[in-house]
Amino acid sequence: MAHRLASLLSDRFEGGTPLTTTELIARETARTSDARVLVPEALEDLLTALHDRGYRVLGPQLRAGTIVYGELTRAADLPTGWTAEQEPGHYRLARRNDEARFGYTPGPHSWKQELFPARVRLFSSKRTGADLELTEEPLDERPTALVGVRACEVAAIRIQDRVFLGGRFADRDYAARRRELFVVAVDCGEPAATCFCDSVGAGPSAEHDFDLRLTELLDGEHRLLAVAGSAAGAELLGALPARAASDDDLAAADQLREQARATMRAGAELQVEGLHDLLVENPEHPRWDDVAKRCLGCANCTLVCPTCFCSSVEDVADLTGTEAERFRVWDSCFSVKYSELHGGSVRTSTKSRYRQWLTHKLGTWQDQFGELGCVGCGRCITWCPAGIDLREEVNALQEVQAQ
Repeated sequence: MAHRLASLLSDRFEGGTPLTTTELIARETARTSDARVLVPEALEDLLTALHDRGYRVLGPQLRAGTIVYGELTRAADLPTGWTAEQEPGHYRLARRNDEARFGYTPGPHSWKQELFPARVRLFSSKRTGADLELTEEPLDERPTALVGVRACEVAAIRIQDRVFLGGRFADRDYAARRRELFVVAVDCGEPAATCFCDSVGAGPSAEHDFDLRLTELLDGEHRLLAVAGSAAGAELLGALPARAASDDDLAAADQLREQARATMRAGAELQVEGLHDLLVENPEHPRWDDVAKRCLGCANCTLVCPTCFCSSVEDVADLTGTEAERFRVWDSCFSVKYSELHGGSVRTSTKSRYRQWLTHKLGTWQDQFGELGCVGCGRCITWCPAGIDLREEVNALQEVQAQ
């Protein structure tokens, strides 16, 4: 085991918190003893086992020229043999030369849509004479299993847990959806050009907050290395047809993760050191004017972001004024009305709204929650119509600051 621990030293300061040698050894011991290997066809058994346990199963599938998340009834629904080419402002499906089940990179959907839906009715009301009857919306408490959750998305769920459950008042709708959640994470082996989870410590492999983690290996034998991350995950893994993982299987998984890290480090990284002070102390930097000339203010970046949590309330009444409904809907700091106070909007320019988004996401989010609000999934880069790359904007600020 000692020769394999050397490959884990990069994890020692994971998330900025030093891990002791004892913790590293314990992690490796658990991983070595509990890891199992599944053949790709066993994914059908996995989905069946989840359905049999009462879960509504969601996962990746092809739809309308993209890979999105929806209900999985069988393993054939997975995007077998497909990937996506992603660059700033560019997304295209592409055929792989293998039968990888999880050989794609994150698309426009994030799991936020399931835990924090874009539109939720909070309550309805009915007035009868002088009486007003309020009916609170029933909670969605269906046990749900998410299959194919990338490490960056596991980190995003953890951040949203902090937002919706970590304060004095827990969000009842989010809490109900989160309570019976089963997470099947999948390591990322081939990050897109827009991915930078390694820069922010969110990937390419989830180390906790999952029930089951899969690593799809394509070196020779096509197989999936499975590791349980919870008692529920261990119980389910024990019910699947699998063999014990060998040292070669574990080494292949480690190599895949290292290749993913190397790919991201060879591309554009996000330099996070000193990022908070850089953004907070430069509100009038000329780079904000430069990016404002390109930004359309469309809010795509906030809508595809797996951690953004801005929302507003809509009230809808019938023509008689006797019945009404209240909805919580996604909103965005790119909306002019979002910052509207008595007397008008606080942020009327595109420059001020983009600055607010980026400064909060990478700077003041740390003051609010003690961590970055970005997990490096790259969706905001891919789905920006103007191809604005936040890594480029931050690096440009840092270069000028260094002069």
